[in-house]
Amino acid sequence: MELNSLTAISSIDGRYRKQVQHLDEYFSEFGLMKYRVWVEIDYYLFLSSLKMFPVSPKTIRHLKQLKEEFTQDHALAIKKIELTTNHDVKAVEYFLKNQLNITGDEKTGEWVHFGLTSQDINNTAIPLLWKYAMENEYIPALLNLNAELKLLAGSWMNISMLAHTHGQPASPTRLGKEIMVFVERLTNQIEQLIQIPFTAKFGGATGNFNAHHIAFPKKDWIKLANTFVENKLGLQRQQFTTQIEHYDNLAAQFDAMKRINTILIDLCRDLWTYISMDYFSQQTKAGEVGSSAMPHKVNPIDFENAEGNLGLANAIFEHLSAKLPVSRLQRDLTDSTVTRNIGVPFAHTIIAFRSIEKGLSKLVVNVDKMDADLEMNWAVVAEAIQTILRREGYPNPYEALKDLTRGKKKIEKKTIHAFIDKLKVSAALKKELKKITPHNYTGILPEF
Repeated sequence: MELNSLTAISSIDGRYRKQVQHLDEYFSEFGLMKYRVWVEIDYYLFLSSLKMFPVSPKTIRHLKQLKEEFTQDHALAIKKIELTTNHDVKAVEYFLKNQLNITGDEKTGEWVHFGLTSQDINNTAIPLLWKYAMENEYIPALLNLNAELKLLAGSWMNISMLAHTHGQPASPTRLGKEIMVFVERLTNQIEQLIQIPFTAKFGGATGNFNAHHIAFPKKDWIKLANTFVENKLGLQRQQFTTQIEHYDNLAAQFDAMKRINTILIDLCRDLWTYISMDYFSQQTKAGEVGSSAMPHKVNPIDFENAEGNLGLANAIFEHLSAKLPVSRLQRDLTDSTVTRNIGVPFAHTIIAFRSIEKGLSKLVVNVDKMDADLEMNWAVVAEAIQTILRREGYPNPYEALKDLTRGKKKIEKKTIHAFIDKLKVSAALKKELKKITPHNYTGILPEF
């Protein structure tokens, strides 16, 4: 069958194609070819800038235009060459030599890919596409999601809510504060993630500039490579490498993204549970169906969809971060197979972000239900009462409140006030204790 959104094996290229199709600029084979061409062109022009060979203004213009306007026709031309070479990076080299033939600078063709191995291109092109995808797609999407959560937290900050620890009623909290828990967690992880550098390997067949040094022993190839990778490509060059980069920093990024996804799974499950408790209802849309059999259903499908996609992403991130830093001796080929799939967990993560945003936009707070639950659980003020009694030196207040409340099916306001009335304390203290309710016993919070 012809490949389209209906026949694609992967849901990324099928059901979710419209949501993530823009990511093919980074993670498709076309995207990888484009960034390989970028690196090869930049390296060729860099060598020329060192006065190692002359390049005509026409060639410079042509190559810069090729970088800016790399098309599927160019990629197909590379694939055609690869049918002969059976080597994808060598096909890029031959493609660029053909481009130099077009401009009349064919005599400089041997400077394309000079002294390099294929991993010098892969281990700069992949970090480069990853860097652009992170900076242009992932970080903005995550910051937007976190900002949306923070706005909701602000608007819900004064809504009192019964907390649940171990699934049981617990000291009251505020809805906005519970959302701020996730905002803070995400903020901390984002700060850690952005500190991890985007690193690259660039140093010849086994990382020692063997070919470069034997051809031009008087040149400081280490300094030149550092300058090229850091100033021209915007990456950090690793100084001691095998044929491939270490992948340790890339693995650290995968692990950081996995932690962020885990936090979002926690968020999705909490929101799902609040919906099941009727603390939230969900806006409906005309024509939509919640169940094929039960007409009344409005399911929390966006949070369920997000949780599933986040789980898939984390399973792949786990493999990537565990596998990539491990390579036999100076290099085996397993990293090549694996790195071609880094866009898969990335795409599942972006799909999840959008599902969470969609789910958040449907939420309607049910304050009446939250108030009713608080009113039905006056036992939660027992902590407050026994703490004040401790302050006053009253004997065994914890045990007294435990006997009153623990394991009881229903503790009402009148039960608590009757207990207070029997206390041998001052009238002023009784008045203070009676001011405490499940609705106002919510503590204090920092500004944000």
